[in-house]
Amino acid sequence: MRLWVEFTTEPFDLDEAPAHALVAREVVETAALDAVDVGPFGNTAEGGADAVLGAVDALLRRSLEAGATRISLQVNVVGEDAR
Repeated sequence: MRLWVEFTTEPFDLDEAPAHALVAREVVETAALDAVDVGPFGNTAEGGADAVLGAVDALLRRSLEAGATRISLQVNVVGEDAR
């Protein structure tokens, strides 16, 4: 199964990326994912279910530890496995 995840971490800081945002970026960029797009207000990643779910687990844990007070995420089944 292939999954696509979209996420944001808060609080926002328009002057410079907060620590929790940098941690989230590091998690998805170093995970075994097929596609990653990191932006100032939203981030996406795609890959196999195990890779995406592992990255989401690390993303939640590490971003909260780094000061995130809210993490919004959406996970979708994509590709041939989409229902």
